[in-house]
Amino acid sequence: MKIDVLICTFRRAHIKRTVESVRSIIVPDGIEINVLVVDNDDQQSGYPFLDGLLEDPEFDLKYLHAPGRNISIARNACLNHAHSDWIIFLDDDEVVEKDWLVKLWQRQNETEVDGVFGVVKSVFPENAPPWMRELDMHAPGPQRTGNVVKTGGAGNALLRWRGTPWVNERFDIARGKTGGEDTEFFYRIGRLGAKFEIASDAIAREPVTEQRQSFGWLIRRRFRVGQIYVVSTTGGIARVGLAFRAATKALFSFVTSMAFFWNSTKWRYWYLRGVFHSGVVAGCLNISEVESYG
Repeated sequence: MKIDVLICTFRRAHIKRTVESVRSIIVPDGIEINVLVVDNDDQQSGYPFLDGLLEDPEFDLKYLHAPGRNISIARNACLNHAHSDWIIFLDDDEVVEKDWLVKLWQRQNETEVDGVFGVVKSVFPENAPPWMRELDMHAPGPQRTGNVVKTGGAGNALLRWRGTPWVNERFDIARGKTGGEDTEFFYRIGRLGAKFEIASDAIAREPVTEQRQSFGWLIRRRFRVGQIYVVSTTGGIARVGLAFRAATKALFSFVTSMAFFWNSTKWRYWYLRGVFHSGVVAGCLNISEVESYG
């Protein structure tokens, strides 16, 4: 059984640590992994960081240049070069634990689903404020609605690939600069029959960079996540209903946040919930998303 590990990168030196962590994992018996790094930067800035790793005869690593400053272009280049039974998406700022693949594969064998989302855990700096650690909203994971997992992110996800009804599906280029292309992709293949589950013990760790250590960054992130959530519905009537419910929830959340003004964590929690639902309303109204990539 072959698995292609697909990693897109854009101007991140961390890609070396990511690839080194994959090289160090425990590979289950009967599994063979191949790693593909796709560089989305026009200048091929990722190539020097892989120096030495590409020459390792015991590690199947390939580098591909797919410029465009658009994450969907890079993700689609990954898919165009994926020919294995299964694929795994990882982000270039993640480090996986040694038993990461073992846990993903065990969960798939237990459930026999088509896709398994692992968990991404944020690594906060020592000086991070307590409210930020308590909220832990930098790396939201896949969500279960009742007994169904409908979507997740492409930073730690195993997916059945070769011979599937979705093998010719690709990421939306229009979302490649705003984000949410992975959420929409998994929603779409779910409608084609893909079934998903969560492996809560298949862990990748992601450092919270200085750029992301602010309440303002979380506000922008939650609003965008709300805009993206709209892809979960189809049809005009459904979106009108979603917009009405989201507006009601946003108002309730903002009012509740004021009631907790004395608690630095709780008021931020409710405020960010309000921001998320406001983003849902914006998405239903087709308000353009802000470009945040490239």
